[in-house]
Amino acid sequence: MEVYDIIIIGAGPAGLTAGIYAGRQGTSTLILEKGPAGGLGLEVPMMENYPGYEMIAGMSLINETKKQVLKTTPLQEMEEVEEVSFSKGLYHIKTNKAQYKSSSLIFCTGSKHRMLNIPGEIELLGKGVCYCATCDGPLYVGKKIYMVGGGNTAVQEAIFLENIGCDVTIIHRRDELRAEQYLQDKLKEKDINIIWDTIVDEIKGEKSVESVVLRNVKTSSKREVSTKAIFIAIGDEPINKIAKNLGVKLDSHGYIITDKFQRTNLPHVYAAGDITGGYKQWVVACGEGAVAAMAAYDDLQIPKKKYNHE
Repeated sequence: MEVYDIIIIGAGPAGLTAGIYAGRQGTSTLILEKGPAGGLGLEVPMMENYPGYEMIAGMSLINETKKQVLKTTPLQEMEEVEEVSFSKGLYHIKTNKAQYKSSSLIFCTGSKHRMLNIPGEIELLGKGVCYCATCDGPLYVGKKIYMVGGGNTAVQEAIFLENIGCDVTIIHRRDELRAEQYLQDKLKEKDINIIWDTIVDEIKGEKSVESVVLRNVKTSSKREVSTKAIFIAIGDEPINKIAKNLGVKLDSHGYIITDKFQRTNLPHVYAAGDITGGYKQWVVACGEGAVAAMAAYDDLQIPKKKYNHE
């Protein structure tokens, strides 16, 4: 079994960037990704704040980055890491397809969509309950739909849905949005309606979404409105199970704690991107991925110490 210098778990913006930097430094590196490369980055409909591009879709940027990665670093997609352990100075990685050994690990496992956890959400998932405007929006062109959320993602996706011809209304539990001002300005330009101080209590439908029950948080009044789909963008949750089981320290919200070099509490274990919390921006994830790879390389040059965490 080949022993790698660095194995990167996750191939979103952070993992791919770490792969570029690790590969260019001449280390034997492998990237493992449970799905297609890109993670939640694939769902970004359009970005206007990534350096070097006035406007670019997440999928396009991932494809360009992936080409760059593959020049130096192998990428195994659709291979999910199931377990990581430490023994005899090496990290042992078990996936659904194979087993690997590595001197270093970089966790770039990212995050997953936070759910509303209301009746009908799971039952109608994929049948009008959606978490990705880019993926599912084209199915509802010309239809009345709702977007739940008030942050950057919710507003970006609402604008995208309006641009492709959906009749979209935003539902937000507060009386003001959290999205950046330039996005709020675009929202006003598009004249997209917002229902303030409101949450969704229930999603109804037989074979697909037919209506949602809305509740005003200030008056407690309820009403049911017809719709063909509800898009949910209320934040995300860290994908931390493998790291947690290994003994990596997490903060109170479940994000991996790192120092300024992306080092965790375990020797030769690093983390980068959304799994570390903080500002969940593409450019931040890329920066952290680069730092993690450079730190991993530098630490490999230091004679190995004996560790007690076996």
